[in-house]
Amino acid sequence: MPRPAKRLLTPPQITEAVEARARSLGFDAVGFASAADPWPAGARLERFVAEGLHGTMDWLEETLPRRAHPTAMWPQARTAVMLGVNYGPERDPMEGLARRDRGLISAYARGDDYHGLIKGRLKNLAGWLKARFGGEVKVFIDTAPLMEKPLAERAGLGWQGKHTNLVSRDLGSWLFLGSVLSSLDLPLDEAETDRCGRCQACLDVCPTNAFPAPYRLDARRCISYLTIEHEGPVDPALRPALGNRIYGCDDCLAVCPWNKFAQEAREMGLRARPELEAPALADLARLDEAGFRALFRKSAVTRIGRDRMVRNVLYAIGNSGDPALAGEAERLLGDPSPVVRGAAVWALGRLALERARALAASARDEDPDVQAEWAALAAG
Repeated sequence: MPRPAKRLLTPPQITEAVEARARSLGFDAVGFASAADPWPAGARLERFVAEGLHGTMDWLEETLPRRAHPTAMWPQARTAVMLGVNYGPERDPMEGLARRDRGLISAYARGDDYHGLIKGRLKNLAGWLKARFGGEVKVFIDTAPLMEKPLAERAGLGWQGKHTNLVSRDLGSWLFLGSVLSSLDLPLDEAETDRCGRCQACLDVCPTNAFPAPYRLDARRCISYLTIEHEGPVDPALRPALGNRIYGCDDCLAVCPWNKFAQEAREMGLRARPELEAPALADLARLDEAGFRALFRKSAVTRIGRDRMVRNVLYAIGNSGDPALAGEAERLLGDPSPVVRGAAVWALGRLALERARALAASARDEDPDVQAEWAALAAG
């Protein structure tokens, strides 16, 4: 008996099948966008780099021609299947700012590194798509020079808010992105509409004023850039604004009103590990290379290395106002890393100044001239 002919699916049925497959793999958002049509995103990125707003991220400039458009990287690209995985935190990430003796790690890095988790699923979906419907496919996650946020906006997953990050009506701020580019022409979703309105909570909350205008970021002032991408000493003028943030910053994401629709991550590997929710600065300051690797195993934090992490910890110690932590900074004056030693000097000076100001605030000298000296010290 001959086999019955295989029923051919219409393009809309193909997209329905792809979405069903993607959701069965654990993706929380799926959309389809053109990877071939013109867009303004490449020109915006070129302007960003030309103005030097990318700081020391030289790789952005080096890969600029390939980032300009999906077809600049792969000429055969026709459709982008855009995927999102929710990593919504259990509680407001900004709660940790009040615990000044503890380090604050960005919500996305408190669990397992999302790159490995998502890339495996993207490869599974891409292989299935090619085997089932033909065409060529390529898989991308944010380590590749593909501008995912503009594609995600085109695919209806969300819109790029005034803080330049993607905002989802269904999941708020907490969405990891990945993409499968296909040479097939598939039906496209409608692009999402910008729904920020008059709100600028994300701009107002930024401790370092990293947004020169809505929808524009100066990475050189962004705490995520300063604590993760920037390798050397941080500008002393910006260090006090770091607070106790030792890896990344969630402020502009966390204050978005659309988070009222956010949900806690259902992927257990993306949920915060207890030891990374609020680690003690004193413990972090004592990390050697082996200890750093052990504590942050399988975490995205490993990419900055021990020295940069301890540098950040020392800035947090300097901002803590806790003289009990001075011993940790003093011990690190002899660290092999110059960036650590420099941060230790700053932390000690900052703690000494805080102590002097506390004394000034409680001083009760009767002499007017001495009172003026105390007042000047308290005022900084």
